[in-house]
Amino acid sequence: GIKVIMDLIPNHTSDKHRWFQLSRNRTGKYTDYYIWQDCGQAAGSVTPPNNWVSVLGGSSWQFDDIRKQCYFHQFGKEQPDLNFRNPAVQQEIHDIIKFWLDKGVDGFSFGAVKFLLEATHLRDEPSVNKSQVGGGTTGYSQLYHDYTTKQAGLHDIVQSFRHTMNEFSREPGRYRFMGSEDDEKEDIKATMRYYGTAFVQEADFPFNFNLINLKKLSGNSIFEAVDLWMKNMPAGKWPNWAVGSPNAARISTRIGKDYINVMNMLLLTLPGTPVTYYGEEIGMENLASGNVSEEHVNSGPDVVTFPEKSPMQWDGKMNAGFTEGNSSWLPVHSNYKSVNVEIQSTCSNTTLSLYRALTSLRNSELPMNRGWMCHVWSDSNVFVYVRELDGLSRVFMMVLNFGQNSAIDLKAIIPNLPSEAVIRLSTHFSNAGKMVNTKLIKTEKGEGLVLEYKTSKPVHTMEAFQGKCFVAEKACYSKAFNILYKNC
Repeated sequence: GIKVIMDLIPNHTSDKHRWFQLSRNRTGKYTDYYIWQDCGQAAGSVTPPNNWVSVLGGSSWQFDDIRKQCYFHQFGKEQPDLNFRNPAVQQEIHDIIKFWLDKGVDGFSFGAVKFLLEATHLRDEPSVNKSQVGGGTTGYSQLYHDYTTKQAGLHDIVQSFRHTMNEFSREPGRYRFMGSEDDEKEDIKATMRYYGTAFVQEADFPFNFNLINLKKLSGNSIFEAVDLWMKNMPAGKWPNWAVGSPNAARISTRIGKDYINVMNMLLLTLPGTPVTYYGEEIGMENLASGNVSEEHVNSGPDVVTFPEKSPMQWDGKMNAGFTEGNSSWLPVHSNYKSVNVEIQSTCSNTTLSLYRALTSLRNSELPMNRGWMCHVWSDSNVFVYVRELDGLSRVFMMVLNFGQNSAIDLKAIIPNLPSEAVIRLSTHFSNAGKMVNTKLIKTEKGEGLVLEYKTSKPVHTMEAFQGKCFVAEKACYSKAFNILYKNC
């Protein structure tokens, strides 16, 4: 069934929010709901308390004419940061969590949590370029954010969110999911801390954007992104993967249309939870400037700054079936008449039909949603891995091409591999059901294969592959009783 997971960004509110209006007027308990500091004024200009900068660029301090102080904002000046060192603010967030859980939501994805706390002192953050000091920095990447992210006490707050959610998870059959969203591109250890510890539960998983943050697409780079997560993930925890997000260009725009299907095949055959950004299942593209009418450009900055957020393309009718109104806030992509759910639902060789077939495979085949994942081979073109389950002789092997045309001898890598395997699914749809010679597996640019074969010697039991196999949640299959069990 469908579960409802809400996005909640506890770090900040709108400057139109009632709390902020009360705080800027120093009204009762709301006086310290936000982070206020005195700032200097000279010759009609404001001097901020320090060099801290916003994620969006420019000073993170904004002078308020009513309170006559500066307030702190990690993001836009319209998004003042809450003061999480104020216990009353923390309680407000817990009350919000409880409110929605009482309404029946199934969990939360907490965003921007690394920004919840700032250092209590106001020292300048160190510059990346040592020759640049003080107020000369305006770009977020110009500073090391030692005092405005990942402060001591952060995980205590996030764990308290989990504690509140657990009060509702005690209901039979109503476990409440918790995710955290902080894209620590350069610090995998910091990301992994959101899993919690062996003794204290935190997020079910921090969202994984490694496959989106690739600097270069190749079989090797895909392997490295997968391996980085699996090797650093705490034992017994559950992985997750995303190939699209509201903060990144769409697959077709980011790496090219040739790779849409193989990226979705990767997403849906890796161990763990796949996270799909709407529209990637039909191969939607970023809005180009030519798609944006003058009317939409004049309606606000969202149109030009969020080209990957155009409305879902349901059909070829007006507004792509997204709304019955005269227009949508963001414009619909001009290709909506040829790229939409309705058209792709009627054909067997579309991005959506492959996505559905992969989802069905995950649901019907135990090795695809539990058990082992082993890295078999990677090079500049292909990434090859298997999915296996103890007790089952049936193995699935993925051969995914993220480069140019390739031919590999997999039998030379796995000597006891059967001489032939059946193509269970292919991005070249007509190849499904055919047999391939495992000594010569050819793939074209952007092609993906899901191969199936049987063996009495699975890869994860071979000495040559020790250190290359991972199991997030170990399970075994009993053919005699037709059951899946964990204590094996």
